[in-house]
Amino acid sequence: MALLEVTDLTVRFGGVVALDRVSFVVNAGEVVALIGPNGAGKTTLFNVVARVYRPGAGSVMLDGEPVLQMPAHQVVRHGLARTFQNLALFRSMTVLENVLVGDHINIRSSFLGASVPLPDTLKAEATARKRAMDMLEFVGLTQLASHPVAALPFGVQKRVEMARALVSKPRLVMLDEPAGGISHEEVADMARLVRRIHSELGTTVLLVEHNMGFVMGISDRVVVLDFGRKIAEGTPAEVQGNPAVIEAYLGAA
Repeated sequence: MALLEVTDLTVRFGGVVALDRVSFVVNAGEVVALIGPNGAGKTTLFNVVARVYRPGAGSVMLDGEPVLQMPAHQVVRHGLARTFQNLALFRSMTVLENVLVGDHINIRSSFLGASVPLPDTLKAEATARKRAMDMLEFVGLTQLASHPVAALPFGVQKRVEMARALVSKPRLVMLDEPAGGISHEEVADMARLVRRIHSELGTTVLLVEHNMGFVMGISDRVVVLDFGRKIAEGTPAEVQGNPAVIEAYLGAA
């Protein structure tokens, strides 16, 4: 069953066509990678699904519901979360506080705004903290919960952002370059983490990534964009051998 269905998505920025009638589906339980050269339209597509950009044409369905008719916060309530190519953490806050922000849909406004610690407020706070700490344990960062996030290495901050995206227990998580800017050893650790997100949490994954070893090692299917158009789709092996993909990455012989 299609959890995410993108149909004929078109986005223009002035005279530039960033996405040109792109269509694909992500089935529940899959890990799907969206790849392509720089400027292919990958992050633009993520931003449309997350309601950051409004497309000129096309549709996006999340579990049968029309995403483009929802406000951004409603998309989160329907079970979608994301990370960012450029980290979007609150640098003045601790690791735990950043993860709690990702759980805002489950935290009542009375908890966030309460000036008097009523019993219900204290219970809600304790429950939210437990969810956040459980997710920090999942990504291996329990011992850093009280640390300022700005003081942490880039690779660790990526895991903080991953925990923040996952704490609300989304059905679909979109990962924007999870292996970007980290060391070879951290890439291997990140690949293991994404596999665990899929296998242990049961979360469907759509990711954008340039590291082809990472992509081919964890993906069920791969969708390839080039200049805003979908040029290939299939298993990692099928995509690796596709002449159009080879030309897009390496140029015509």
